[in-house]
Amino acid sequence: MLIDCAYRSLYPAQVVLWFVILYLLLSVGIGLFAATRVQNSKDFAVAGRSLPLPVVIATVFATWFGAEAVLGISATFVKEGLRGVVADPFGSSMCLMLAGLFFAPRLYRLNMLTVGDYYRFRYNRTVEILCTLCIVASYVGWVAAQFKVLGVVLNVVTEGVVSQSVGIIIGAAIVLTYTTFGGMFSVAILDFVQISVIMGGLLYIAAIVGDLAGGVPAVITHAAEAGKLDLFPPATFVEWIPFLGAWMTMMLGSIPQQDVFQRITSAKNEQTAVRGALLGAGLYFVFCFVPMFLAYAATLVDPDKFGALLERDSQLVLPTLILQHTPVAAQVIFFGALLSAVMSCSSATLLAPSVALSENVLKPLFQHLNDSEFLRLMRAVLVAFAALVLVVALWSDASIYKLVVSTYKVTLVAAFIPLFAGLYWKRATTQGACCAIVAGLVTWLSLELVSQPTDVWPPQLVGFLVAGIGMIIGSLLPLLPSRLTIQEGNVKAE
Repeated sequence: MLIDCAYRSLYPAQVVLWFVILYLLLSVGIGLFAATRVQNSKDFAVAGRSLPLPVVIATVFATWFGAEAVLGISATFVKEGLRGVVADPFGSSMCLMLAGLFFAPRLYRLNMLTVGDYYRFRYNRTVEILCTLCIVASYVGWVAAQFKVLGVVLNVVTEGVVSQSVGIIIGAAIVLTYTTFGGMFSVAILDFVQISVIMGGLLYIAAIVGDLAGGVPAVITHAAEAGKLDLFPPATFVEWIPFLGAWMTMMLGSIPQQDVFQRITSAKNEQTAVRGALLGAGLYFVFCFVPMFLAYAATLVDPDKFGALLERDSQLVLPTLILQHTPVAAQVIFFGALLSAVMSCSSATLLAPSVALSENVLKPLFQHLNDSEFLRLMRAVLVAFAALVLVVALWSDASIYKLVVSTYKVTLVAAFIPLFAGLYWKRATTQGACCAIVAGLVTWLSLELVSQPTDVWPPQLVGFLVAGIGMIIGSLLPLLPSRLTIQEGNVKAE
C-alpha cells in the first residue's frame, strides 16, 4: 500500500518531467537535421522560397500561436472577457487576413529577403533603417514573452526545483541552438510537426476539463451569464475609442512585421502565400478559443483556488489546473502542446528580427561580404538578439499578454503607413515617409509619457493618425530645400 501511494505520488511528476526533457531534445534534433538543408542566406532567411501550402499554413499558425495564445489570452479572458482580448485573437487574426488579401500578392512578386528591403526599394536607405529598427524593437517583448513561458513550464514540471529564471535561460538556450543552425528551414519543419501536437493536444484537454466543469454547454452558459462573451462595448465615444485602439494595434501594427513577410515569401508561389496566410489566420482564430475555454472552466472546477491564483499569478491557472485535476496522460499532452506552441513561436520571432537587422542595417556597413560571410553575420546577430531578449525576459515583470500586445505599438505608428502608402498610393514620396515616421513616433512617445489610464485616446492610435497626416502632407508638399535632395528611391547630394 505504501509503495502504491509513493508510486502514484511520484510517477506522474516524473513522467511529465521526462517527457518534457525528451521533447526538448527531439526538437533540437529535428532542428539540427533541418540545418543540413541550409546552403546559403536565402535558405536561412526564407527557406529557399520552396514551402508547400500545408507547411505555410502550419508555420503561419504555429508562429502566432505562442505563449500569449495559451497562457496570456486565456488569463486575460477570464478577468476581462472577450472585450479584453480584442487585440488578440481578433485583431491579430484580421492582420493575417489583411496581409494575405492585400499585401501578400504585391510583396511576393518583389522577391525580397526582408520587409526592410521594400522600404529601401520604394523610398530610400534612411526610411529602410528607421523602419527596420522599429520592427526589430517590436520583437523584444514578443520573444521575451515566449522565454518567460518556457521558464514557467520548466518551473512547474520540476515542482520548483528549477526556478523560473533558470528555466528561462535553459529554454532560451534550447531554442537558440536549433534556430541558429537551421534558420527558416528548422522553424518551418518544426512548425509542421508541432501543429498536430498543439491541435490534437488542446482538443483532448478541452474534452477532459469540460467534463470536470460540468460539460462544454455549462461552461459557455456560465461565461455568457457572467458577461464574458460580450465583445463590443457600450455605444459611447469614451468606450469605443480605446476599443478601436486596442483592435488596430494588432490588426495593423503586425502587418509590417518580418515574420509575416517571411511566411509570405517562403511559400513556393504567390497563390500558396495568399492561401497560407488566410487559412493560417482562420485556424489561429478558432484555436485561440480553446485555451480561453480551459481557463474559464478552471474557475468552475475550483472557484476558490483558481480565483485566488487568478489574482496572484493568472498565468499559472492553466498549468495548475492540468497538474492537479487531470490524469498523467493529459498532463503529458498539455505540456507537449504548450511547449510546441511556445518553441515554434519563439524560434520564428528570434529569426525574423535578426534577419532584418542583418540585411537592412548591418550588411551595408560591411563592404564585399560574400554569401557565406553574410550567413555567419545573420547567425551572430541572432545570438546577440537572443541575449538581449533574455535580459528583458529576466528583468520584466509584465504579464505575457501585455508584453506581446505592447510590442506592436511602435510598428503601428512608424512602419505601417509607409508600407501601405508605398503599395497603394502612387504619390507617396520619401519625404512623406520620413514625415510619417517622425511624426508618428514623436507623438506616440510624447503621449505615452504623459498619458493616464483614464485617457480616452490611446497614444498609439493618436500616433497612427498623425503618421497618416504626416505622410499626406509630406508627400504633397514640394521637396524641402536641403544639402541633400530626397528623391524617390535614393538620396543624392545636390
